[in-house]
Amino acid sequence: MPGGVNSPVRAFGGVGGAPFFTQRAKGSRLWDVDGNEYIDYVCSWGPMILGHAHPKVVRAVQEAARDGTSFGTPNPREIRLAQLVCESFPSIQKVRFVNSGTEATMSAIRVARGFTKRDKIVKFEGCYHGHADSLLVKAGSGAMTFDAPDSTGVPADFARNTLTLPLNDFVALDRVPWKEIACAIIEPIPANMGLIPLKSGFLEKLREFTRKNGALLVFDEVISGFRVARGGAQELYGIQSDLTTLGKIIGGGLPVGAFGGRADIMDLLAPSGPVYQAGTLSGNPLAMAAGIATLEELFGVGMERRRAAALRPTPLTRAVCSPNDAARPSVAPYRRLEQLTASLCDELKKILPGRHARVGSLFCTFFTDREVIDYATAKTSDTKRYAKFFHAMLERGVYFAPSQFEVGFMSLAHTEADIEQTLKAAKEAVKTQ
Repeated sequence: MPGGVNSPVRAFGGVGGAPFFTQRAKGSRLWDVDGNEYIDYVCSWGPMILGHAHPKVVRAVQEAARDGTSFGTPNPREIRLAQLVCESFPSIQKVRFVNSGTEATMSAIRVARGFTKRDKIVKFEGCYHGHADSLLVKAGSGAMTFDAPDSTGVPADFARNTLTLPLNDFVALDRVPWKEIACAIIEPIPANMGLIPLKSGFLEKLREFTRKNGALLVFDEVISGFRVARGGAQELYGIQSDLTTLGKIIGGGLPVGAFGGRADIMDLLAPSGPVYQAGTLSGNPLAMAAGIATLEELFGVGMERRRAAALRPTPLTRAVCSPNDAARPSVAPYRRLEQLTASLCDELKKILPGRHARVGSLFCTFFTDREVIDYATAKTSDTKRYAKFFHAMLERGVYFAPSQFEVGFMSLAHTEADIEQTLKAAKEAVKTQ
């Protein structure tokens, strides 16, 4: 395997040293192949909101596997998960399941281009939307630039159609040739350069420009979807996008992605329309089962009643999602996540010098004295200092992200005792700086 890993950040390139290999996980804990135990604040980069190996999720996957692991045909679990997604996000009238967040964002941009009949897109510095060619573009100098690709192997022609803007820059929004833009894609809660909450009014301004000029607004909620609220950042901030991409939590730990939005846009997808998108394993029954179990547990929906409804004979050729079909979710899990994350972060602020950020159950600490408002200011962080802190915490049984520019995740499996142990380790780790 190149670099010994199947995803680059796992190689510990951002912090140095050799990565540990996980043998098993349960609740808030990981155990490596050498028997070391860690409190886990990476949570598989977000999906494990219930904690690792949650009994209901494991049981749902086992039951699904007994029926077969892949069919190559529609299956009833796709319908149930589609209902849960559409009920939770009013902006999503129709949804298409894929196998990763990268597939979701790539496909959302394709259908946006097909709908608007425009080629150019807008993205924002430091917002990561997967490794599709048109999205691997660096930020340039000035308010905006059609820039060079951020990875070799990406043709320059792809980059020329990607307009990159600084985050939180209202002036840059004014200078965009919006009549030429197919869509603007953004993480409404940017969480791939550390956590950088957007300035008040920024999303509203972006929504205004896109709507006024016939461009589509795409919210990448692969991370924020179902983590900060049932309806993601759109519920939290009261702003709806035309298209939304999802992943992570909706697969309950199995590979999955999804994109959805207005019916008139989504109906351009094959077989209904001329925009082609396909996937042999899309809507995989195991991933659907894990996602259903995760969301139903998170929302407090009766599992047996819902499973029976999902397996009832249904016209599988269309999924019409009624917002009145599901029981209203309990807010208790999100209150619990908020409480746990706040109790950790409020104390970390007293221990760790730097800039701290938190939104719901997402958090991070920037090792810098500067206010962090965009990619450029995030890059002022002292990565060597973070690396020392990371390894000091790992030695004390606490696993944070192996990069200064990733966020931490809380799960419902974390406890006050976990937080107390983490804070004790942090106090000791700071002394080694």
